[in-house]
Amino acid sequence: MKHARPLIVAAGSFAISLAALAQNTTPAGKPADTKDPAPVKQPERVGVKATTPEFHEGTQARHDRFNAISKEGKAKLVFVGDSITEAWEGPGREVWEKFYATRHAANFGISGDRTEHVLWRLDHGNFDGLSPDLVVIMIGTNNTGHRQDKAEETAAGIKAIIARIEKKCPKAKVLLLGVFPRSDAADHPHRKLNVAINEIIKGYADDTRVFYKDIGAAFTGDKGELTKDIMPDYLHLSPEGYRRWAEAIEDDVATLLGEKGAGEPKPAKADKPATPAGK
Repeated sequence: MKHARPLIVAAGSFAISLAALAQNTTPAGKPADTKDPAPVKQPERVGVKATTPEFHEGTQARHDRFNAISKEGKAKLVFVGDSITEAWEGPGREVWEKFYATRHAANFGISGDRTEHVLWRLDHGNFDGLSPDLVVIMIGTNNTGHRQDKAEETAAGIKAIIARIEKKCPKAKVLLLGVFPRSDAADHPHRKLNVAINEIIKGYADDTRVFYKDIGAAFTGDKGELTKDIMPDYLHLSPEGYRRWAEAIEDDVATLLGEKGAGEPKPAKADKPATPAGK
C-alpha cells in the first residue's frame, strides 16, 4: 500500500498533460483559422462514357496515320466512323475506288470505335491541318452494342463530335448519317436503340452546315428485316451493302462538294432511296 500514492500522483499528472495538449492542438485536417473550402462544382454529365474522350487501345498506328493525312492537308472528303466505315478498305474497296478515289477522300474509320474514341482522336491530332469540304459521319452503333448506352447519351457524344469538327474545320460541311440498322429483327433492342438515337440526332441538322440523312431503308426489306446478302452478320456490310450506301448518298455528296451541275454522269440511286438530307 505504501506505493499507491506515487502511482496515483503520476496518473493524475499524465491526465493533466493530456488535457493541456488537447487544448493546444488543432484537430487533424482542419488548420486553425481556416475556413472550409467551397465545394467544387462538378462538370455536367460526369461519368457519361459516350461524351468522355477515351483512347482506344490497339489503334495507335491507325490514329497516327490519320494525323499524318491531316497534316498533309489534301483530303477534301473525309468519312468518320467505326468498323463499318473502316471496311470501305475491305468489302467496300471497289465501291470506294469508283465513287471516292478521285475525290481526294480519306477514311477515318476505326473498328470498334465508340463516340468517346472519336472524341479522343479529335483531341489528339485528327483533322489538325485539314480543311475538307465535306465530312461524312456515321458513328454510335458500338455504343449501342457494347454497353447499350442510353440513346440520349450516344446522341450527346455525336453532337460533341460535330462541334469539334466544326471548330477545327469551320468551312467544312457535315453530312450526318443516321446510325445504320442492326440485328435481324426490327424489334430487336439494339435496332430500337439505334432508331431512338436517330430520332435525336436528326435535330442537329441546320441545312446550312450540318445535313442529316437516314439511309437505313436502303439496307432493309419491306418489313424492316436485314438479310445476310446485305449484312452478313446483321451489322457489317457486304460489297452490295457498300454499293447501296454510296448510291444512297451520292446526290448529297455531289451537291455538298459543289459538283452538282458539272455535267458528269452520276451513279444510279440506291434501290430504296432514303429521305433527302435534312428531312
